[in-house]
Amino acid sequence: MELWIKAFHIMAVIAWMAGLFYLPRLFVYHAEAEKGSEAAAMLATMERRLLRMIMNPALLVAWVFGLWAAVLGGHFSDGWFHAKMALVIALTVFHMALGKWRRELESVESQKSARFFRLANEVPTVLMIAIVLLVVLRPF
Repeated sequence: MELWIKAFHIMAVIAWMAGLFYLPRLFVYHAEAEKGSEAAAMLATMERRLLRMIMNPALLVAWVFGLWAAVLGGHFSDGWFHAKMALVIALTVFHMALGKWRRELESVESQKSARFFRLANEVPTVLMIAIVLLVVLRPF
């Protein structure tokens, strides 16, 4: 049973991370598109669907199966797990920021540049690298 839980956790994390990598890239294109254009409307639709249909459910499933696996593995007292959870919380906060930025872009209220979104696009990569190293190496 524990292997099934880990498998579903990994699948959800992959789907969530794919969205965390792709959505800021869509924001770059959206920020560069002319406000009110057909391209901006298409990008807004793509962003909304990606967030609501893939990323939000994947986030929920990743958290549920991840915590379930942690309970079964007895990891709540492990130092590496505390560090990992801090980074996962940071990813979750980033996810929520993406939702806010999506609404701003869709309502044409966004003052953020394409450069801002290019830089934001690096955040999930850095956090993912740190999380994977903590889980695999368990340094403390």
